[in-house]
Amino acid sequence: MLIKRKQAARKVAERLHGVEDAIDVALARAAELNATLVTARSDAGLSAIVGQDAFEGAVAAFAALARARGDIVETHRRLSETKLQIGLGKMAVGDEMSKPMAADERPGLRAVA
Repeated sequence: MLIKRKQAARKVAERLHGVEDAIDVALARAAELNATLVTARSDAGLSAIVGQDAFEGAVAAFAALARARGDIVETHRRLSETKLQIGLGKMAVGDEMSKPMAADERPGLRAVA
């Protein structure tokens, strides 16, 4: 039973990290697009009115990606809690980078209101 839970946790972690990476790449590309839209209009000597509706659409897409990133980060947090609930608290899954410790886990630091 424990082996099956560990296998399931690894599979979920792989997919979760894949989604996190994909959203980050999409955010970076959307930011590049937004910057290019601004500079291309300026470089072409066009009025700010030109392409404004397209720019607003690109900005809205970026904002949606930012919200998606927040949602997937929250999903990650909840899955970390789920891992504890199913008895896999000591199991390391994911990449080589360790998560930053919460303030209440660090010696000499405490959370403040």
